[in-house]
Amino acid sequence: MVTMTILTNSIFPFLLLIAAITVSLCHGNSNVLCIESEREALFKLKNDLIDPSNTLSSWVEGVDCCHWNGVVCHNSTGHVLQLHLPASFSPPSDWAPLAELEDYRHSALEGKINPSLLELQHLNWLDLSNNNFSSIQIPEFLGLLGSLTYLNLSQARFQGAIPRNLGNLSQLQYLDLRGIYLSEEVKSLQWVSGLSSLRYLDLSGIHLGKATDWLQVTISNLPSLLELHLSGCMLQDDTSPISTANFTNSLAVLDLSWEEIIFSSYVDTWSSLSCVA
Repeated sequence: MVTMTILTNSIFPFLLLIAAITVSLCHGNSNVLCIESEREALFKLKNDLIDPSNTLSSWVEGVDCCHWNGVVCHNSTGHVLQLHLPASFSPPSDWAPLAELEDYRHSALEGKINPSLLELQHLNWLDLSNNNFSSIQIPEFLGLLGSLTYLNLSQARFQGAIPRNLGNLSQLQYLDLRGIYLSEEVKSLQWVSGLSSLRYLDLSGIHLGKATDWLQVTISNLPSLLELHLSGCMLQDDTSPISTANFTNSLAVLDLSWEEIIFSSYVDTWSSLSCVA
């Protein structure tokens, strides 16, 4: 087994910038009233979710939705910009202690994701990570949220397949699908090519053994990509032609840990990078 992580410059300044923007917005909306239609859209979202830990207990009439838990509004327009709704605990393994399993089940949102999200036309950040959506697929309508720059569905236990129309999110800069439970094999990553603004991509734990275009698509076709995680994806050699000329110069982190592919084909391509086993 080969374990490899290829690292160059740090991506932390970019991630810290995202955090700083988030904090600024959170502290800037204290006097803002949310948009009525967007409040109603959030109520529809809440009504389709099962919430055993009462994460959404603040989502009630009489309270401005800009002050609801997990909701961030623009500090002058009142439009909903961000939804931070991750579960408190990551999904445990099936053989974890019963108490750990119960803690997770009590913390995670379940149910359905209402397409009322589409009424949040200014939404640029959506985090549903670690929740328990094991009864549904990743909703295709997420590919219509054209303002999204950040999407985190990691370990949210979605079933089915990755909707190809996620590739329509041309403004997306951060995409984390790590550890979701797909019941359909991924045969191609061509949809990723549409994510022209992407800087961070994590598909770790998703079976990509039949997606032999992984190298061409993720490394050659994403000019802004800084960080790529494909750990434990059971990758095979990319059969498409690739050269040093079309290898992205922006890549800072490449994680191919827990892979068994033969790297000798790409030695020339990666010769300028430092390798850490």
